[in-house]
Amino acid sequence: MTPQALRTGRTVRLPAAGEPDDPAAVPVPGGWLLPAGPITIAHGGDAVEVHRHGWTSWSPTGWTPIDEAPLRISGDPDRTVTADDAANDAPDRHEGNGAVAVALADGRVVLLGALGLGVPRAGADAGTLWGRTETPGGPWFVGTGDEDAVFAAYAAQLAEHFGTSADAGSVSTVWCSWYSFFEDIDAERIEQSVDALGSLPFDVVQVDDGWEEMVGDWTPNDRFPDGLVPIAERIAARGARPGLWLAPFICLPDSRTAREHPDWLVQREDGGGPIVAGHNWDTHYWALDTTLPAVRDHLTAVFRSVVDWGFRYCKLDFLSAAALRGVRHRDGDREAVYRDAIQLVRDVVGPDVHLLGCGAPMLPSIGVLDAMRAGPDTASFWASAATVPDPSHEGGLNGLVGPLERVWMNPLYRIDPDVVSFHDGDDTLAPDQRALLADLARVCGFRSTSDPVQQLAPAERAGLADFLGREPRVRRLARYRFEVDGRVVDFGPAVAEARIGRESLGR
Repeated sequence: MTPQALRTGRTVRLPAAGEPDDPAAVPVPGGWLLPAGPITIAHGGDAVEVHRHGWTSWSPTGWTPIDEAPLRISGDPDRTVTADDAANDAPDRHEGNGAVAVALADGRVVLLGALGLGVPRAGADAGTLWGRTETPGGPWFVGTGDEDAVFAAYAAQLAEHFGTSADAGSVSTVWCSWYSFFEDIDAERIEQSVDALGSLPFDVVQVDDGWEEMVGDWTPNDRFPDGLVPIAERIAARGARPGLWLAPFICLPDSRTAREHPDWLVQREDGGGPIVAGHNWDTHYWALDTTLPAVRDHLTAVFRSVVDWGFRYCKLDFLSAAALRGVRHRDGDREAVYRDAIQLVRDVVGPDVHLLGCGAPMLPSIGVLDAMRAGPDTASFWASAATVPDPSHEGGLNGLVGPLERVWMNPLYRIDPDVVSFHDGDDTLAPDQRALLADLARVCGFRSTSDPVQQLAPAERAGLADFLGREPRVRRLARYRFEVDGRVVDFGPAVAEARIGRESLGR
């Protein structure tokens, strides 16, 4: 679809000083509300940069010079399915999901953002911004002025329309088992790790992937012969919330769930079987049809068990599977289907269980989830050949840029930038790279690690204790510059490094 074809519906002119020339525009703090429907904003300026907002936690997000290639996953369709909205991939234009902003030559920023579901798409060129939805959506917000003020005004409108979590600020320090052991966990290893934490001030201790029989079959495997109740009790005894990883809306093809209930799977529109919802674990995975009563009963039973086992924090991964295109028991807006699914989880676990989303649609999660991963995995290295064409690929550099570009969303839910490492081990990150990731965690207000605490040298443990134990004082100075505990931290050079090699991809 060409940019010209996208400019359907009404065109609203937004002069440098003054109101939109649409009589339906309603003034709100920091901008205006415009009615639902396809819209084009003619701002009359000269855009030099465009801010793409990605669909999910992992989707490419950030500022790009408008005369460079669009920010997207390039050359890897399987990864696009996993980490972005493949149904709306736009290799020939600057377009993302939900919101778009441009920085003009005169210093102003103009933002167009959706305030509803319906899979809103928003894009820009040098003179216009445009928005449209896949299915009927909500109103649009448009704002112009100082960058921080415009994004803050949009965040306030999102909170007004979607609500916010009452529990979002209750968790700020987390230990998880993933990078220490990956899937190679058992009851003894987790118990030893919990005991080794000692007095380190963690709000949450989370058991990650590896506890379940198989992805899709959410019962403890035989490496946890006594189940998970003793693990949760051990964590709670040290004063932390017991946490558990699940990917509730997907299943692997060999899982018992997929084999016994093939009718539970979202189907391809061409009748060719289940949709491929993404790729991981050296295979593909399928999506559960969360509109199906039997699947909803299944999810209810899973999360009742999780709560009964004693867990009060859940990391919910690969959530976008519930919002992909496909044939379901009940047709409708696929983002509304997703939001209904996470609301089901919320209703089962109650308001006191902290829910962290990952691989999740960002805007439709507002008001239901408490925290949100906002970038790819940081991993144990800074960058590689794979991270250049794929901003969603794991790596410290990609893991820094994604959350940094979404700090403005922190009033809506806590932004999770993934873990910070203090242990040398097999980690190839340089000290200055680790320091940047630690400062990003301080800026986001979500400080987590996955270090094998049993192996920490005294100096490493002391560094971790200091990182966890002090609430930082943070002040934003510019787009990529912050004052953190009196120090000026400039993420700008890292952002510039991440752009190298992406300028002409796909062109």
